[in-house]
Amino acid sequence: MSTPKIGLALGGGGARGLSHIVVLQALDDMGLTPHAITGTSIGALVGAGYAGGMSGDQLEAYTLETLGEWKKVLGKLVEVSMPKRFADLLGAGSTFGQFNSKRVLEVFVGEVLKNDFSELSIPFQAIAADYYKAEEVRFSKGSLVDAVAASIAIPFVFKPVHLNDTVLIDGGVVNPLPFDVLPDDCDIVIAVDVVGTPRKPEKRKSPSATESVFGATQILMQTISQEKLKMRPPDLSIFPNIKQYQVLDFLKAREILEDSAGLREEVKVELDRKIENYLIS
Repeated sequence: MSTPKIGLALGGGGARGLSHIVVLQALDDMGLTPHAITGTSIGALVGAGYAGGMSGDQLEAYTLETLGEWKKVLGKLVEVSMPKRFADLLGAGSTFGQFNSKRVLEVFVGEVLKNDFSELSIPFQAIAADYYKAEEVRFSKGSLVDAVAASIAIPFVFKPVHLNDTVLIDGGVVNPLPFDVLPDDCDIVIAVDVVGTPRKPEKRKSPSATESVFGATQILMQTISQEKLKMRPPDLSIFPNIKQYQVLDFLKAREILEDSAGLREEVKVELDRKIENYLIS
């Protein structure tokens, strides 16, 4: 009997989504290649790297090399903020205080992220949201960079992405855990949920304005995911222990990966059980 087709959904959650890498390492340990991958926001970025041929270990090494030293990160952020030409600084729609998500990808992952979906070795879909139509947008062909840039465009942090007369923002506001986007022929569906919940301030009774914005988004995403889980739960749901981290805690990449490391063996045990049950059914 053949190995079951595994569908993998990587959810949105900002820096917490770096824990997706540990799940990918578990699949590598088992010698399993997903039949298809879907990703939202950080899940789209990590999923695109994996579908493009990077192993879980390579993703971890690149993450630590890129985010492991704050001085390097600061240098890259300065590069991101510098316009390529003066016209970009004064162009229509310029918004100070927000980053251009495509420029962020160019600076931080441009050397490893494939340019087009056609270059991927695993079928992959990235999820974004159409701002004005208030609906989900699924990308599976064309520019991979544009698709991921749209999927990670967290409101307040990134400028909306303009693509084909459409204004796009982070896919987490419409589909934070896109297991329902995976092909119907997947035999085992795995969903990795990294949304988390708002964290209570240690020395304050109320959240700050910024914390309120991100916390409200978390509540929205949790509500969407919980309703979807009632209708059609995935075969294996994974919840990394990363609730203590916030959306923009990317400088804590090492800590996030260390706190998620125990998942590697847990996923292998649970997935092995699911595969065994599938084969004998």
